[in-house]
Amino acid sequence: MIDALKQAEAAVAACFDTPAWATTERDLVAALDAAHRIEQRLAAVKLTLVRELDGRGTATAQGATSTAVWLRDRLRLGVGVARRLVELAATLDNAPPGVRAALTSGAVDVDQVRVIATTVETVQTTAGTEAADKAVGVLVDWAAQFDATLLRRLGTRILDHVAPDIADAAAEAALRAQESRAARDRHITISEQTDGRLRLAGILDTETAAALRAAIDPLTTPTGPDDTRTPGQRRHDALADVCRLSLRTGELPENGGDLAQVVVTTGYDGLTRQLGTGALDSGPHLSSDAVRRLACDASILPAVLGGAGQPLDVGRQRRLISGPLRRALVLRDRGCAFPGCDRPPRWCDGHHIRHWADGGDTSLANAVLLCGHHHRHVHHGDWVVQLGGDGRPEFVPPTWLDPEQVPRRNHYHRRN
Repeated sequence: MIDALKQAEAAVAACFDTPAWATTERDLVAALDAAHRIEQRLAAVKLTLVRELDGRGTATAQGATSTAVWLRDRLRLGVGVARRLVELAATLDNAPPGVRAALTSGAVDVDQVRVIATTVETVQTTAGTEAADKAVGVLVDWAAQFDATLLRRLGTRILDHVAPDIADAAAEAALRAQESRAARDRHITISEQTDGRLRLAGILDTETAAALRAAIDPLTTPTGPDDTRTPGQRRHDALADVCRLSLRTGELPENGGDLAQVVVTTGYDGLTRQLGTGALDSGPHLSSDAVRRLACDASILPAVLGGAGQPLDVGRQRRLISGPLRRALVLRDRGCAFPGCDRPPRWCDGHHIRHWADGGDTSLANAVLLCGHHHRHVHHGDWVVQLGGDGRPEFVPPTWLDPEQVPRRNHYHRRN
């Protein structure tokens, strides 16, 4: 074996030294195919050697804690790669003869062998030895056409080809097992950061994942050519819109005796001067811009506070843009009124053209529907919102965007 490998090594070195530029295209393709077959055959030899060394305990005899650790040092491999090498060597050793023959013939590669061996093992357990032997032939034939990823996908229905009488029952059982694992593994972790932000992580089961995608996918498309948000930022804003919609419906269960709501406390003088920050009931603070934006479509509860901040006199809750006024606003704007936006009314806030804190009244003539993205954009940008002569909202762009500042309108929401 040593002599044969040395000869092979010398032959490969000679091929490497041969100038490829002098070879015809047809011969280059043939050489690539041959090199790939030799690579797979060498992989089979390597796995055989690893399996034998592991079985003899060579690694522990030489002071290593495991064969994987020994291979890492001996071959200068990553420990993960070395561990997978040991596992694949064991898998190949226990696989049916046809799997090993396919690798040594160069017909399949190492990744395909891993898929074939795993799939055949499942068939063996489910349908017996005869079906497993058939599965080897079918999978090897498929491997000549498909890579390991597609081969794995096709392998999920291998019983249709080798044991059709039990295929449906086995598929149903596998699907139930998958759903059981998904239900067991489902979780959401919410980690609060020091600045009031939250880090979300978790795994959703299949049904919840489908519901989430159905809810946020329509909201993650760019709103126009000037939308510079990253995909991650668009998903964040879509989730925020879904949460705001849930809060607006009033159908969430009560929390501590109150309706589900976001509570912000701020000073009236600071709000009117655009200087006051706000505090969430959960602790974090918001800038004056964020407070004024939230106040556009919020329930305002005036309160007289003592020197230590104790509430002394709480007034009547007043909804700024709601009820008949919001319905009239929806009938007029039909959705987000910002030019080019297609967001429907249910995703929109009522925005005061002249802010309520600046003395603006709560009326149809002083309101416009804006989606969450454009609500933030108007509050932070230089756009001017006004009503045209026909009472429809129009938006005057900043001079850097249009020096003529020609008012623009939303033509997406069609009207009869």
